[in-house]
Amino acid sequence: MKRRSLLAMPAALGLGAALTTRAQAQEKRTLAFVVNVSADFWTICRRGIDKANREHTDFNMEMIVPGQASAAEQRRIVDELLARKVAGIAISPINPANSTEMLNRVASQAVLFTSDSDAPNSNRAVYIGTDNVAAGREAGKQMKRALPNGGKAMLFVGTMDADNARERVQGIREELQGGNINIVDIRTDESDIARAQRNVEDTLARYADINLLVGLWAYNTPQIYQAVKGAGREGKVKIVGFDEDGLTLRGVAEGVIESTVVQQPFEFGYQSMVGMVKYLNNDRGFIPANKQIIIPTRIIDKSNVSEFQGQMRDLLRGR
Repeated sequence: MKRRSLLAMPAALGLGAALTTRAQAQEKRTLAFVVNVSADFWTICRRGIDKANREHTDFNMEMIVPGQASAAEQRRIVDELLARKVAGIAISPINPANSTEMLNRVASQAVLFTSDSDAPNSNRAVYIGTDNVAAGREAGKQMKRALPNGGKAMLFVGTMDADNARERVQGIREELQGGNINIVDIRTDESDIARAQRNVEDTLARYADINLLVGLWAYNTPQIYQAVKGAGREGKVKIVGFDEDGLTLRGVAEGVIESTVVQQPFEFGYQSMVGMVKYLNNDRGFIPANKQIIIPTRIIDKSNVSEFQGQMRDLLRGR
């Protein structure tokens, strides 16, 4: 009997250790980052979240990509997260103007940050991301560089319901004011990538005199690039884009795309998670008076695209 008890002891100790480990894991608080659409842009953001989690192993940190890019899908995800009693949510709201009630519900039960697209009328603690009006002005400068003699331009974006889309267009219009570049229209696709490419193909077919196509969201510029190449209009139709999708960078390297305004999604993820940890630990000193932490943009063109592509490859591989 004594021998049997001694033999059972390691198993009992092992079970006890396993239960302790499981209990510790269950005690970890969860922080979630809810994005707006599936794109490499958010894969880079995820690397920032991973880094933050390595530094704060007492938290579970996760990214959630909606099955479809809609405010309703984001609301469903948020409801599930609140039911799980997560400690904090960072979100890129698809339609912030019509999501205030949902966002305020989050803020009443957890820490709420916005990123990429703001919701200033909500009770979010802070926005971490790009100054999208300023980014729009940078895109406007690139448009003027692409068409020094002026011409006709078409803009493409997922939806004009998102603050980042409206603000980028505002910045572009401000930069182009009084100049000789005319924006013919803004085509939206509701984050449907097939529709995004059809929008470009339709524009190329209907407007023989179009000079410039501008993609405002990460997936728009690759669709423009493919449609322009498919139509054999490289060099005849200029392209200016946003973000650092692999096809966008290839187009810049080839000279088919003039330039792209890139953000720093790695910092969106990293600073959102680290910021929520601080907030939960009652450190609010990092939040500015205007409740906006602005991450600067960069212009990528043929002069620096090769180096930037290497940096992106490393980030996407998790190096």
